[in-house]
Order: sequence, then structure tokens, then C-alpha cells
Amino acid sequence: MRLNEITYTNATPVDGYGPGFFRVGGALFHGAVLTGPTGTSEWRGYEDAQPLLDLAANIDVLFIGTGAELAHIPAKLRNTLEDAGIGVEIMNSPAACRTYNVLLSEGRRIALAALPV
Repeated sequence: MRLNEITYTNATPVDGYGPGFFRVGGALFHGAVLTGPTGTSEWRGYEDAQPLLDLAANIDVLFIGTGAELAHIPAKLRNTLEDAGIGVEIMNSPAACRTYNVLLSEGRRIALAALPV
């Protein structure tokens, strides 16, 4: 088996998650989280679109984790993000974290906004 060390560029990977929390780049965040090329912070959820829009110049795709189960996001939020030129991919939070980490290791221009499981 060949092992390769992954080097992340300007963003940090999701190290783990559990009931009500995320660990990103070694730091613990309670509740929803937003992480990407400009850093990691708590996120207030679907009604908090401005931090997502602020990423428009730095990302191509935003992964939105909907918690433990896959769910629709509000149509207004999706339309606002897509109008700003941000691709939106919706999945449950565990899948969103895994996908974010894989694409981050490939140097992709991505961000993650996730609700806790």
C-alpha cells in the first residue's frame, strides 16, 4: 500500500464531527460551521447568507451539509447563491465533510457550510 501525505493549501480540513459539533483544523466549533479559503467560523444557518456570498470571488462550489439527513435548503438561499455565481451542492453533513476534504486535498476552490448532526 502506498501512502501519500496530503498538503492543504489555504483552507483547513474537517477533522471530525459529532452531535452538535465540528472539529476543523484542530479547532472545535459548536453548532453550524462555515469553512473555506478565508478561514473557519460559526455559521448561523440558512438565514445567514451573507458570509456565503462573501466567498463568491474565492470559490466555485459550496457544499451545504443539511445535518444528519439530506434535506432541501430554502429556495431563496439556493437562488441567491446561484445568482452570485456560486455552485451549490446539497448533501447530508457527513457526506459534505468527506467530499469537502477530498476536493480540498485536490486544491479545488470550495467551501463548506454545514449544520451539525
